[in-house]
Amino acid sequence: MMKNYILVATACAVLVACKGEAKNEVDAEAAKADTEVSLQTEDQKVSYSIGVRFGEGMGKDLQELDLKTFYKGFEDGFKGVEPKMTPEEMVATMNALQTRKMEEQQKAQSEAMDKNKKEGEEFLAKNKERDGVEVTESGLQYEIITEGDGETPDSNDKVKVHYHGTLPDGTVFDSSVERGEPIEFAVDGVIKGWTEALQMMKVGEKRKLFVPSDLAYGDRGAGPKIGPNQVLLFDVELLGVEKVD
Repeated sequence: MMKNYILVATACAVLVACKGEAKNEVDAEAAKADTEVSLQTEDQKVSYSIGVRFGEGMGKDLQELDLKTFYKGFEDGFKGVEPKMTPEEMVATMNALQTRKMEEQQKAQSEAMDKNKKEGEEFLAKNKERDGVEVTESGLQYEIITEGDGETPDSNDKVKVHYHGTLPDGTVFDSSVERGEPIEFAVDGVIKGWTEALQMMKVGEKRKLFVPSDLAYGDRGAGPKIGPNQVLLFDVELLGVEKVD
């Protein structure tokens, strides 16, 4: 998302520069915009809404933005005032920002990978010592909560399950239980830890899974909550099996 805003800002910088020849006279009093705005007309409401939405996005990725200077640049571009920087200077500045942001993201990703891997290994090492926890050859850990007495799926089958997924710190990242609706999917169409576990379960069985990152999403993570090298915990209930020939 940050890259998108930088690209938009770069395009805006070029457009502002191209409009530089249209030198409109800026009213000094108008430049001192009042922070209290009126939201009486439809145009005022639209203007404010666009500002909020654009500001929300930029606020997440460009915390270093100098708002006073940004407002001035925006006003100059909007009114066609000659910009204080050349097109080349603006493009070079935005390219430098994009490079810096990418380096910051890569550093943060690397630090998160190392941190999660260390914490995950420590968690699994301690967890496997608990009574009732079994460990498979792949490193998958599980604990049987309720025994099942139905059929067991193989890798070609489809299953119906209820599940509740959390990080080791208790953060919920996904849950069919909270949605109130079980999910159906192919046994071989999910993460490796699930594919392995489901083929050991019987319909009616409930298990708690402790999935190492290499049996989950690895160093890429998934979505906003599952970081790189993240161990995942699942409460899984196998509700049904649909045999596929």
